[in-house]
Amino acid sequence: MDVNIWEKRWLKNDIGFHEARPNPNLINYLANLNLAKGSRIFVPLCGKTVDIRWLLLNGYRVAGIELIELAVDQLFSENGIEPEVTHIGKLKRFSATNIDIFVGNVFDLEKETLGAVDGVYDRAALVAIPPDKRENYAAHLTQITDHAPQLVITCDYDHRKIKGSPFPVSGEAMQACYGKAYQLALEERAEIPGGLKGISPAHSEVWVLKKNSRGNQ
Repeated sequence: MDVNIWEKRWLKNDIGFHEARPNPNLINYLANLNLAKGSRIFVPLCGKTVDIRWLLLNGYRVAGIELIELAVDQLFSENGIEPEVTHIGKLKRFSATNIDIFVGNVFDLEKETLGAVDGVYDRAALVAIPPDKRENYAAHLTQITDHAPQLVITCDYDHRKIKGSPFPVSGEAMQACYGKAYQLALEERAEIPGGLKGISPAHSEVWVLKKNSRGNQ
């Protein structure tokens, strides 16, 4: 992922992917992961998503990673939280009660640094990873979270009509990324009103991933 491109987008406030309200799919489908309150949920490429506030208010602990430090600064300031900042290798960690957000490249985040997590909520990560790095990302995420169950939200559309992120993720791509390590369940497929960016017809998809006891990635 090109840090310069994403830094420019955050500086220009070009963050159309940021949602002002908690994502309805998080609210509707998180229960499918069967996580008790107090569970620690990892949010990769989290930005300053308001989904984190929803998770905290609903009794969960949160860990996340974000490439751009400005996004993390805004996340804490907009929630009135003063974090403790420490350096861990190539990463920075912003910590407060029930929340740890790492700043840096997700591929630099190691299992021991992240710590134990009980579930993963991926709304904006897999679709932001270029397709040629997607399977490496999935394998890395699976390893550092120790096959924790995942709620993954993707979109699918004609890739010839739009270049760049969010990248389309087909069912076949999900199987290629996670089929060996997880049992995949497509919980919902819904048409995106107006299409993606008003250019291409598109569908959002909600996936629940649970560890496949018959194999590992």
